[in-house]
Amino acid sequence: MTSVRDRFRALHAAGTFVIPNPWDVGSARLLEHLGFAALATTSSGLAATLGKHDQQVTRDELVAHVAALTAAVAVPVNVDAEWCYADRPDDIGETVDLLADAGAAGISIEDFDPAAQRVVPAGVATERVAAAAHACRRHGIVLTARAENHLYGHGDLDDTIARLIAYRDAGAEVVYAPGLRSAADIGRLVGSVAAPVNVLAVPGAPAVGELAALGVRRVSTGGALAWAAYGALRDAARELLDTGTTTFRSAP
Repeated sequence: MTSVRDRFRALHAAGTFVIPNPWDVGSARLLEHLGFAALATTSSGLAATLGKHDQQVTRDELVAHVAALTAAVAVPVNVDAEWCYADRPDDIGETVDLLADAGAAGISIEDFDPAAQRVVPAGVATERVAAAAHACRRHGIVLTARAENHLYGHGDLDDTIARLIAYRDAGAEVVYAPGLRSAADIGRLVGSVAAPVNVLAVPGAPAVGELAALGVRRVSTGGALAWAAYGALRDAARELLDTGTTTFRSAP
């Protein structure tokens, strides 16, 4: 397990790598077969496989999912742990321990409280990151701290950068502000935080080569691949239902 976690940490030392987000064992094995060096879970993609909305997956369901993925692939797996299923910083370690036992090489923690439906104050979030970092160090797990401002209508880049610097100083090894799209904003973030930066690949964002030129270390896909697959399923099923034809691609 240590070697897998060491390999994951080493990926962040230099260059840029893409870490796609499978939603089940089959998609994980496919992405590994294609040659990706690491994978990451997706909270929305996992929720979809369970017939749930995002942020409704239980901790037990997430842990079981992570255990299934890490048993199925040899590459490192980073876990979208959302709020870490803990309202108090002192309880975050239990979630980290469970995910570590399930084989996680990395874990991310968000500053969005799903119960309160708000991004928490920076001081509260920083205390939580510090607790997660302390727990992750016990296992050699790479911790990513996420500033969720830009997913929830708070487009204050200065606040996002200040948060991510505080999270870095609290022990996060990687920082992430999902929702940023412009090269100027991403470049400013990378130049300000002095830590490996993850960027979410979304429509309107720079391509991977451009992100690499900006100094981005890691590029993830979130739920995009899962929703692309579900979209293809919908379109194929609609054709079958409406016209009785099967022009969709049905073989691997």
